[in-house]
Amino acid sequence: MGEVKTLAVDPRGGSGEMFDRIASRYDLMNRIISLGIDQRWRRRTVDALELQPGGRVLDLATGTGDLAMMVARRHPQVTVVGIDPSSGMLAEGVRKIAAAGLDARVQLRRGDAEQLTAEDASVDGISMAFGIRNVVDRPRALREMARVLKPGGRVAILELSEPRRGLLGTLARVHIHHVVPTLGALLSGAWEYRYLQRSIAAFPSADDFADTMRAAGLRVERAEPMTFGVVHLYVGVRDSAD
Repeated sequence: MGEVKTLAVDPRGGSGEMFDRIASRYDLMNRIISLGIDQRWRRRTVDALELQPGGRVLDLATGTGDLAMMVARRHPQVTVVGIDPSSGMLAEGVRKIAAAGLDARVQLRRGDAEQLTAEDASVDGISMAFGIRNVVDRPRALREMARVLKPGGRVAILELSEPRRGLLGTLARVHIHHVVPTLGALLSGAWEYRYLQRSIAAFPSADDFADTMRAAGLRVERAEPMTFGVVHLYVGVRDSAD
């Protein structure tokens, strides 16, 4: 897997070109601004897929491939296709995957969650970490996920959210709204991290997003807040091929 396969895509909002500019330091930023907790969140996301040997997974908004690689490492008999609109992020991911010796089971492709090229009922699981809030037409993307999932297949979506109320929630909100954008901008040299604060505030509530998943044809198993509500893990199941 020496090169990134490309599909026509229109970079918009918090995707594509914006992430091209921060790709080289994206992983470092994630570790720092999440205080290292993001890897634990990803492990919970992978576990929620309940994958079986021989399964095929789509990792949407794969970025530099962190979650795709974790799926492959935790499930040695599973193959993963990571999709992202940012060529810069994918280039970083290709390098990481090759260095880890996972390129036989993890492929990266440029593409859009709203226009998946996978066939109907062709994948066993779909993962997505910190990407759904950047999708312009979320209902369409969720319908696409339901379309390509096999009956019984699972989708696990990890996304940042407004922290809960209370003392610890207040501290978490200060971190999200002030520390994260400022620290990200200073360390990466890209003030695009201000977008993070705005996009979190604009994302629907957990209940509303779960309703959108249901309307797309997914049975919502849970919408679980973690770390004082800083993130939610949304788990959905495709019950039938209808």
